[in-house]
Formats: sequence, C-alpha cells, structure tokens
Amino acid sequence: MKRIAVYCGSATPADPVYIESARHVGRSLAQRGIGIVYGGGRLGLMGAVADSALEAGGEVIGVIPQALVNAEVAHRGLTELQVVQTMHERKALFTDLADGFVNLPGGTGTMDELWEALSWAQLGYHADPIGLLNVAGYYDKLVDFWVHMGQVGFLRPQHQGLLLVDSDLDGLLDKMMNFEPTIPIIRMAREEL
Repeated sequence: MKRIAVYCGSATPADPVYIESARHVGRSLAQRGIGIVYGGGRLGLMGAVADSALEAGGEVIGVIPQALVNAEVAHRGLTELQVVQTMHERKALFTDLADGFVNLPGGTGTMDELWEALSWAQLGYHADPIGLLNVAGYYDKLVDFWVHMGQVGFLRPQHQGLLLVDSDLDGLLDKMMNFEPTIPIIRMAREEL
C-alpha cells in the first residue's frame, strides 16, 4: 500500500491510550513508507496522527472542507492540504488518494467515514482493505453489531470479511496487506459516488 486513509476523532479523550495509539499509528506508517490521507485537522487524534507521521519523515495529505478551514482547525504544516467544498467531496477524495482505510477511535464523523467506506466496498465502488484498530476495546460493541447484522440477514456472507479488525496495528496491517477482495469492482463516475 502506498497510502492509507486514517479516520479518527478530532477530540482528545481523557484516557491517554487513545492519543498514544494515534501517535503510534502516524509514526509506524511513516516508518513503513506508507503515506497518510486524513481529515486535515490539527486537533485531537487527527493532529496526533499527522504530527507523529511528519516527525518521522512521512507524507501526510489532509483533505478538509472550506468551512473547517474557516473555523481555523486546519493543520498548516502538512505535506499537502487539499481544501474541498463538501464532506461528500472529502470522502470521495479519500477513496481516490488512498489504497486502504484504517479507523481509529472517533465519534460520529469517524463512524460516517467507516460506514461509507464499507458501503462503497460492499457495492463494488472500491476494493481497498478497511481496517478497524480496536484500541482498548473501543470498538467491541460495533464489532458485535457487525456480526449481529450478518446473523439477522442484513449483511450478506460475502460482505462479512470486508471489515478487518485487530487491537494491534502490525496485526491489522498484515490483514490489510493480505486482503483479497471478493466483490467485483463497478466503475462509477465520480458524480455517482
């Protein structure tokens, strides 16, 4: 993988395990020569991922809507900062620029990005691996819900393997490197995404 889109929160939770894991992800990806595409913010886990990757000599591309630039939350020290108009453009550009997705803990924006990446993979709009880094059990209930969706019948068996989960970054990256898509890719025009 050349670049990974890293989705995570712009908040800084009280428990330092979350910020430390974000720093570890940024540093580790940079040391592996994997570029990062992320939300372009300077705060919280987002800022920690970016700063750690940059300190380790990595490439960091931020993609941020103009409204958030206006709110002065943009990181100004990135390798590249791409400013878009909408959140939809932002997520489409993540998919264009990255070869995979890693979700760290976050809130509703992070969940939106995760579910859209999964939905697009399920529909065949991309065939990139989607990883969930389950820091300190943060995503345990979400993983249970993913299994539940399959048990009830809202998630087809061929889609259950789209979500790769690990509590260890190296283990997650190994799963992502070995990911073999089973869903045919549908070539769609950008305006259809």
